[in-house]
Amino acid sequence: MQTSRQYSHAHGEHPPRDRARLPPREQTEIAAALFRAIGDPERLRLLLRLATGEACVSEIAKEEDEKITTVSARLRTLHAARLVKRRREAKHVFYALADDHVLRLIHNAIDHAAEGVTAVPAGPGHGKDANQ
Repeated sequence: MQTSRQYSHAHGEHPPRDRARLPPREQTEIAAALFRAIGDPERLRLLLRLATGEACVSEIAKEEDEKITTVSARLRTLHAARLVKRRREAKHVFYALADDHVLRLIHNAIDHAAEGVTAVPAGPGHGKDANQ
């Protein structure tokens, strides 16, 4: 049996704890890249826009009063991070959220940002009032 004197050297006066089960490093690096892509407010707005449904680059640019090239560049970044999927129809490229994980991620981020602040929740069924 170890004494507190033995613990103090390696564990700061407490017994050793079980080691945390972490995902592989490659998986955490991909997740960090995902957060970097979401980390830009304009790209996050695009994800929120796509949470309402698929849209083509030109209509998003018009709604946001942005250049098509600007919106397209943001969407390329989100696509590279696997946050959005795209499909081509004639001259138009349509974007949508990649899957429900992305939808939950952005709703959770917006809801978390709204905690303690008067704000609109990210969507139905989310936020601190969802379970009441």
